[in-house]
This record gives sequence, structure tokens and C-alpha cells, in this order.
Amino acid sequence: MPACSGRRELSLATGLRRSGHDRGMSPTEITEFEYRPTAIDGLFVIQVKQVDEDRGTVREIFRESVLRGLGQASLHEIRQVNLTSSRHGAIRGLHGENMTKLVGVAAGRAFGACIDTRATSASHGALVTLDLEPGRQVLIPSGVCNGFQAVSPDGCLYLYCFDSEWSPDMQGVAVNPLDPGLAIAWPVGIDPEDRSLLSAKDAQAPNFADL
Repeated sequence: MPACSGRRELSLATGLRRSGHDRGMSPTEITEFEYRPTAIDGLFVIQVKQVDEDRGTVREIFRESVLRGLGQASLHEIRQVNLTSSRHGAIRGLHGENMTKLVGVAAGRAFGACIDTRATSASHGALVTLDLEPGRQVLIPSGVCNGFQAVSPDGCLYLYCFDSEWSPDMQGVAVNPLDPGLAIAWPVGIDPEDRSLLSAKDAQAPNFADL
């Protein structure tokens, strides 16, 4: 099964703006927006534009104009935003609702996984895993299942931006995150029966081969 690991650091275009440097302040460091394709058609890993200076960091979570270069998979509008808090080791997913998603970590770190369940996709069955930290996002096309595990000691805050409002009757697909056929290398071992780490719904989802 083809796979694309995002564990290697992205090559980032970085510039220095030295306003205030002569006054003894640290220079402002600007990391520019960048994206790269993956083994899944239409799924992109994104480095957001980020400004670091003495007071802290500013990150552009969403700018529609810079996402236009990603083609039809780009979010043309955001209709719902969710922020989840997950304890260390907790797994959410794998879910593939009928919507395009822009996801990332707002605080802490996570391990993300995506599987292409689109029957007509050229990359059907491809699995992508990557480390997620603030400033790195994933643009996920409709029909691709995604999930994550919180790996930082204090858990993580995970941000979802959707191009449709979620509803209980929305079409979609789910895959068991512990599917032995996929053998996703979740960094934190868990007890599948521990409902504080894996929901009953996710634990009972079908394996990919059974879809």
C-alpha cells in the first residue's frame, strides 16, 4: 500500500525582518506559506505563514487566496469550525465525511493518519501519516478518511475547518483506526476497550477491506 510519511521536516522559505533589531530587540522571523502534495490525490500538507517575535507567534490559520493554488480541493468557504481537546493517547477517527476539511493542531502535538477510501480515486487505498504541530495543516478532500492521536503529555487541541455544516445524516465513511490491515503505527499504545482513549463508535467501525 503506497504511503507518504510527513515525519521529515518541510523545507520552509524563511526571511528575517530586522525592524527593532538596532534597539536591542530580537529580529522578527517570518516563515512563508508552503504546501506539498502527498501520496493521496488532492491531499496537501501545508506550512502556514508564521511570524515569530518577542511577544510570541502569529499564524495565519486560513487565507483563501493562497489556497487557490491547490486546485478544486481548496476550501472556497468555511461553514463550520470545531476545536477538540483530546487527552494523551486518545485517538479520533478515521472519518471521511462528505466535506472538504482543513485540519491542524492549535496546541500540543498529534500524529495524523489519512486513508483514501474514494472508489474512483487514482490513489484509492493510499495511506498518509504525519506528525502535526502548530503551524502545520492538512487539506483533506471529501471522501478521504482522517484521524489523529494526541501524543503530547498534556494532550492537544485539534482544529477542524469544514466547507459544509456537519449533520448526523451526512453521507460519509468510517474506518477502524486499529485496522490490522492498515497497521497504522500509532505512537502511543492503547487499550481498545478504554473509552477515554477510543470511542465505541470508532472501535466498531469496519476495516478498510470490508468497505
